[in-house]
Amino acid sequence: MIAIRRATPDDASTVHDLIHGLAEHQDQAWGVTVSVEDLKRMLTRPEITYLIAERDGRAIGYVSWLQRISFWSGQDYLHLDDLYVTGAERGNGVGEQLMRAAAETADGKVIRWEVAETNVSAQRFYERIGAALVSKKIGRWQPK
Repeated sequence: MIAIRRATPDDASTVHDLIHGLAEHQDQAWGVTVSVEDLKRMLTRPEITYLIAERDGRAIGYVSWLQRISFWSGQDYLHLDDLYVTGAERGNGVGEQLMRAAAETADGKVIRWEVAETNVSAQRFYERIGAALVSKKIGRWQPK
């Protein structure tokens, strides 16, 4: 049985391990610079939600998002940051359960996210659960 619950600051170390798991899976471990202490602070913020999926008390995945507002619609929406399921648990419905839990929490709000063009398996998963995928380029700028 899979249990899904909201992470608390006490889960910061587990969250850190899961984030590293996702980054390693995507060959981007170099990009993770957040510390456990950073995560403890972040997990107290009301606009941040991080749900952990557990089997027998062991973390096997997560979904995280920030609540934002659209200037076009004037409505709040959830900006999904990450969805991750550990390798051994992929294909067992954990990702779908996490997305359904996010949908319950959204309470009718739109959920938006980005998925890499090269991540075809994720795209198939999202389409299978009924999501519409819209092509868009993402800009990144870090002024110095």
